[in-house]
Amino acid sequence: MSLRPILRWPDPRLSETCAPVTGDIRELSGDMLETMYAARGRGLAAPQIGVLRRLFVMDVGWKEGTPTPLICVNPEIVDRSERQIRGPEGCLSIPGVTAQVMRAEWIVLRWTDAGGTGHQAQLDGFAAICAQHELDHLDGIVTFDRLEPAIRAELEADYAG
Repeated sequence: MSLRPILRWPDPRLSETCAPVTGDIRELSGDMLETMYAARGRGLAAPQIGVLRRLFVMDVGWKEGTPTPLICVNPEIVDRSERQIRGPEGCLSIPGVTAQVMRAEWIVLRWTDAGGTGHQAQLDGFAAICAQHELDHLDGIVTFDRLEPAIRAELEADYAG
């Protein structure tokens, strides 16, 4: 496994819609987990390292001492709560910026793991927020795109890039 450089906004690859994953991604997903942990993140999508494929990794418990890594290949939300919650989000591709973003309170996520096994689970709380954030990356959406224009302009002006 090896660390991969993380792209920073406004790199145009972060605005691209990703293609489905085909083939073996075990090495890539291992590199992504290693890169995410080294960057002290809780999620990392393939386009953030320049790979325009529908793949993300996340681990919402590792900072509290309970590693729970997920490798999500070709993930999709199959259900979501109608109730929206607003909460703080950061992004490894926009370091130093935290924004209040509206998200579904819970989601049902369907994905395949690195070995090809299919999964489906309801994610609540921070896990739901993290998965929605990473899925946004697969659709070429970054945190700034989820903000009201005035708030976006203020945060972009403060962003050191």
